[in-house]
Amino acid sequence: MSWLFGWGWGSGAPPVEEQTAAGAEGAGGAPGGGGSGGDKPGDKWSNFDPTGLERAAKAAKDLDKSRHAKEALGLARMQEQTVQLEHESKVKEYEAAVEQLKGEQIHLQGEERRKTLAEETKQNQARAQFQDKLARQRYDDQLRQQQFLNEENLRKQEDSVVKQESMRKATIEHEMELRRKNDLIRVEAEAKARAQVERENADLIREQIRLKAAEHRQTVLESITTAGAVFGEGFRAFVSDWDKLTATVAGLTLLAAGVYTARNATAVAGRYIEARLGRPSLVRETSRITVAEAIKHPIKTTKRLRSRPQDALEGVVLSAALEGRVRDVAIATRNTRQNKGLYRNILMYGPPGTGKTLFAKKLALHSGMDYAIMTGGDVAPLGRDGVTAMHKVFDWASTSRRGVLLFVDEADAFLRKRSTEKISEDLRATLNAFLYRTGEQSNKFMLVLASNQPEQFDWAINDRIDEIVNFALPGLDERERLVRMYFDKFVLGPATTGRQRLKLAQFDYGQKCSDIAKRAEGMSGREISKLGVAWQAAAYSSEDGVLTEAMIDSRVDDAVKQHAQKMDWLMMEAGEGAGKVGVLLPREMAAGLAAQEAASLAQRV
Repeated sequence: MSWLFGWGWGSGAPPVEEQTAAGAEGAGGAPGGGGSGGDKPGDKWSNFDPTGLERAAKAAKDLDKSRHAKEALGLARMQEQTVQLEHESKVKEYEAAVEQLKGEQIHLQGEERRKTLAEETKQNQARAQFQDKLARQRYDDQLRQQQFLNEENLRKQEDSVVKQESMRKATIEHEMELRRKNDLIRVEAEAKARAQVERENADLIREQIRLKAAEHRQTVLESITTAGAVFGEGFRAFVSDWDKLTATVAGLTLLAAGVYTARNATAVAGRYIEARLGRPSLVRETSRITVAEAIKHPIKTTKRLRSRPQDALEGVVLSAALEGRVRDVAIATRNTRQNKGLYRNILMYGPPGTGKTLFAKKLALHSGMDYAIMTGGDVAPLGRDGVTAMHKVFDWASTSRRGVLLFVDEADAFLRKRSTEKISEDLRATLNAFLYRTGEQSNKFMLVLASNQPEQFDWAINDRIDEIVNFALPGLDERERLVRMYFDKFVLGPATTGRQRLKLAQFDYGQKCSDIAKRAEGMSGREISKLGVAWQAAAYSSEDGVLTEAMIDSRVDDAVKQHAQKMDWLMMEAGEGAGKVGVLLPREMAAGLAAQEAASLAQRV
């Protein structure tokens, strides 16, 4: 095939005819050959087809005759070069693949080496940890062993100490036993020797006793004789001297008179000072200035002296009818003091917390009088001293130049009926003393009684009352005024003035006060004031110091529930005691209970 690519271009091509003849020959002999050689499977030319060679030869001949033979030859060379270049590129790719394979093998070897090192490190760490664990266990075992040895040594030492102590005690007991026996023997020997000596010297001892007694008797007789002679001579000389006798009698008389006078004068001065400057023990609170209070609080005393009469209803919220009535009482009391007339005694009754004590204080300040507050519960514990204490109160009140408004709170505690109530003799005597001191009208003091159960008063007490004022529970308008007043006092005031930690959230304050007044049905003024204090405490206890509408509603809900619970307790007490002592409820409180019962029934329905 060299002539096909231009090799041996000058030599003649093999004749086609010969090749064809040869091919025909071969073809003609093929059957024979095939018949003879077809039975030989090892002959590789038995199935050869020369058609391809013929076509190749024809193509080469046509190519030699063509004018583009050189271009075809160049193209063949270029194809050969391209094939060689492709072969070289494949070789290089193979070499690059081999290099890449080597790099991957190196990387794999490095990765294996790294994993091996990591595993070795891990194994070394595990080995080190295991060795450390073994060392710690060994150290712990050593410590336990050492502790066991120490405990064993300590136990042995304690046993040794116990044995030594027991031996020491046994030795001491033995020594004490020996000493006791020796002492007994010695005492017995001494007693025997002393008895022997006394028996032998009995005569001498009796003679010594006789001589001592005679000498003592002689000494006493001589002392009596000498003292009698001295006193006798002195008395004889004193009696014989008339001037000395007169002076002595006069001196003793003056001494006795001085002692008696000083004792009585001291008692009178003490009672006078106590009545003028002191304060009786039954008086809990008073506006009357004492010397001790003036020294202790001079500024406060000066302000009180310079203060002017105040309005009797300032800070007191009452209904319109009751307000008009108590205002008339205040005006009458003030005019009575100015005209130095006789004061009228007043009974104020009603549920707790309706303003009885507050109005009594305001009435005294409005009239220019001093007020003194005492409670009926303080009288019973005094016992026998109750009569004296009661007289001291009225004596003290009578010494005031301005007049005293004597306010007795919870007066039914000791002014009970003497005929039906079981009271002690001491309390009965105190009641009689009170009736004696209040039997007539006075221009020195005005008696104001306050009670929740006026029906329990003794009839003599009712006879001494000039006017009865009923302080009922506040209505809706009064409750709204009270809520607004205490909201302003405990919430708005601290929130707008001073440096107190209280802030108020934004909501309709007026509408909220109206809603609270509607919900506070049946509550007294004191309960509403405590509600204001609860709002202030809620603001102070919050994290940011802000009083919100929800906090106000929460405190109002709690107050309403607590009030309902109190009313339930009161109804239970009234039901249990109705058959025993005749417990009566005020009309306003009974009406409030009925309203709450109806509201709860409607809510359940």
